Amino acid sequence: MTAAPSQNSLPADTDTTFDQELCGLVLDTAPRLFAVVQVCGEGADGWVAAWGLAESDGRTHVFGVDGRTRMTLGSPERAVRHFSRRPGITARLIWLAQPEAATATQAAAA
Repeated sequence: MTAAPSQNSLPADTDTTFDQELCGLVLDTAPRLFAVVQVCGEGADGWVAAWGLAESDGRTHVFGVDGRTRMTLGSPERAVRHFSRRPGITARLIWLAQPEAATATQAAAA
């Protein structure tokens, strides 16, 4: 006895095409990823203080590496101001390159 195919299932080649379309959508709408790096003094020491996501409309979400800081700001530059408040500490943005590929499988992403 074989099970009848689901009426909701698509042929395998349609699934592949749809996955490719979804991956394209993800790449087109992905937020930009950046780190906020704090630098001590004249650049003798530095560390990642936070990670951020910048959306196309300007909204920026920032998450401190300490797990206590979460902010939604109008721009990534505002995060720099926030993390530059201590005397002798400056902050700067380091942008990660735009992604060039996406995959629908976790194994392929690793």
